[in-house]
Amino acid sequence: MFNEKKVKDLILASLVTDAYCLGTHWIYDENQLKNAPIDFNSLNNPLAMWHKGKSAGDFTHYGDQTYWLYEFIEENKEEETYKKFDANAFLNFWTNKLPSYNGYVDGATRNTLENIKNNVSPSGSSSSDLSIVGRIAPLLLVSSNEQEFLANVENFVVLTHNSQLAKTASRFFAKVILDRFKGLGVIEAIEKNKESSDSQIQGFVNQGLASKNKVTFDAIREFGPACDISGGFAGVIHLLCKYDNLKDMLISNAKAGGDSSARAMITSIIFMIDKPMSQIPSSWLNIKVKI
Repeated sequence: MFNEKKVKDLILASLVTDAYCLGTHWIYDENQLKNAPIDFNSLNNPLAMWHKGKSAGDFTHYGDQTYWLYEFIEENKEEETYKKFDANAFLNFWTNKLPSYNGYVDGATRNTLENIKNNVSPSGSSSSDLSIVGRIAPLLLVSSNEQEFLANVENFVVLTHNSQLAKTASRFFAKVILDRFKGLGVIEAIEKNKESSDSQIQGFVNQGLASKNKVTFDAIREFGPACDISGGFAGVIHLLCKYDNLKDMLISNAKAGGDSSARAMITSIIFMIDKPMSQIPSSWLNIKVKI
C-alpha cells in the first residue's frame, strides 16, 4: 500500500531530524539556549551531558532505537515469518542490542528491561514520553493496509511505553500520517482526526492550533519543553501549523531546546509526506548510518 521509496525517505527524514536536534537536545536553561555555541545551519556536537561520547552526525538514543527497528525489518524482510511486524521477535532483537549500547538508556528502556527481568507481562513501562511516536515510520514497510499500520503502531509502542496516553497519542499521529498519504493537507488531517479523539487529545490539538501566531520559543516553553506527551504534543501541532519550510521549522524547534528531537521527529514524518527531500539541507544528510 505504501510506496517503499517514500517510506524510506520518511525514515531518513526522521533520522536526519534527530541528528540535527542532537546539539541542543535536553538543554532547558533559557540563557544557555540563547547563547549556545551552536551553528543552527549545521549538524552539531551535543551540549547535554546525557549524550557524552556522541558527535555531530550521531543520533540521540531516539534515533538509535528508530534505526534498530528499521534494521530489524530490513534484516528479516525476505523471511516469510517477518512479512508482518512480529512484536515479540523485535522485543528480543531490541533487548539483545542493549548490553553493548553506549548511548543514553532512558527511564522507559530501564523500566522495560526490569519488567522483562522480573517476568512482568506486558513488559512495557508506564512511560508517556512523546519520543516513542517519532519512531514509528519503519512500520509502514510492514503494513499492507491502514488497519495493519494502526495495529503495528500500538503493538510497537506498548513494548516500551505501555501507558494509555502513549497509545492514544501514537494512534492520533498514525492516523494523521495515513490521511496525509491520502492527500490531505497537514491542518486538514489534524482537524479531521481531532474530531474522533478523546477530550485530552482534542485539548492538546486546540492548544497547538491556537498558538500558530506565537513565537515558537515562547509557545514550546509555555506548553512544556520536556519529554512527556502532555507538554510535547501541543508543540508538535504548533510546528506543523506554523511552518511551510522544514529547515525553518527544525531550526526554530531546536532553538527552543528541551526534548526537541521527540517533537521534531514526529513533525518531520508528517510534514515530508508530500514534500521533496530537497527540503532537507544537503549538509544535514551527513549522518553516520545510511538508509
